[in-house]
Parts: sequence; structure tokens; C-alpha cells
Amino acid sequence: MKACANTIESKVDQLLGVLDEDIRYIHDGLLQLNELRSSVIKRDDAALNRLLSTIRAKADSYAANESKRQALRKDLANALGCNVEHMTLTKLESRLPIEKKAQVASKKVELRTLINELKKEHLSTSMLLSECARFNNLLLRSIFDLGKTGTVTYRANGAANRQMDGTFVNLRF
Repeated sequence: MKACANTIESKVDQLLGVLDEDIRYIHDGLLQLNELRSSVIKRDDAALNRLLSTIRAKADSYAANESKRQALRKDLANALGCNVEHMTLTKLESRLPIEKKAQVASKKVELRTLINELKKEHLSTSMLLSECARFNNLLLRSIFDLGKTGTVTYRANGAANRQMDGTFVNLRF
């Protein structure tokens, strides 16, 4: 029984190290999203290429950390006698001694906070990129269609007014 408890504590210690790595990875992701938005706004192609290279370089280390986390999750599920799909930090927390429980709870709260922040930043980045794509689409359509679709404006009463000028720029003064 004592050997099983030592094994579980050893696996929990390893899991805490893996979770620390996940936390660092999420922090890096937040910084990369900020850098991506900044580079897109500044139209800095060199910075975007550097960012892409950085992301590609770190992909393998993240995959290794992910597989290590899944292996530890499986080992802990087996040691605690539960199904791997049901092994969560909350379930693990409920079966640990107080000092380990506090460490796992701390990591869980930190991860939850970072993930919520990452979701918010991801949404902001997605919205920026969507607006850039929409603007580029409108710009390209106006350049290559040469005004065939016309410009839609609205009058004070809400009626649409379509301008069908064939020129891109009005040169009248």
C-alpha cells in the first residue's frame, strides 16, 4: 500500500512538472497572439515569418509534453483504479494528501485562468484577421471589378442608393 502511495506521489510530481510546462506554453501562446496582432497591424512580414518559424520550432516540444501528460494520466488512472477518460485534475485532487492536493488545485486554477485569457486573446485575434480579410476582399473587389457592382450608400429615410460609376477614383474637383 505504501509503495502504491509513493508511486502515485511520484507520478503527481511528474504531472506537476508537465503542467508547469503547459503553463509556460500557454504564456508563450499569449505572447505570440499579441505579436501576431501587432505584426498584422504594422504589416511587418519579417516579424510574421519569424513568428511562424518560432511556432514551428516549438510544435515538437509541445507534442512531446502532450504525450508525456497523457501517459502520466493513464498511469495515474491505473494506480487509482479509474477509467482514463474520467481522470481529471479534480478527480486526482480528491484522492491526494492535503499538501499534494493544494499543489494540484493551484495548478488547476492557474491553468483555468490562463486558458480563459487565451480564449479571449484568440477571439480578439480572430476578429482582427476576419476584419482584415473583409477589408482586403472589399478593396480587391473594388479594384478588379472597376465599380461594376457599384457602391451602396443609404439615404436618410433608409433607402439604398447604388452608385454605378465605372471609375475607381473620382478626379473631379
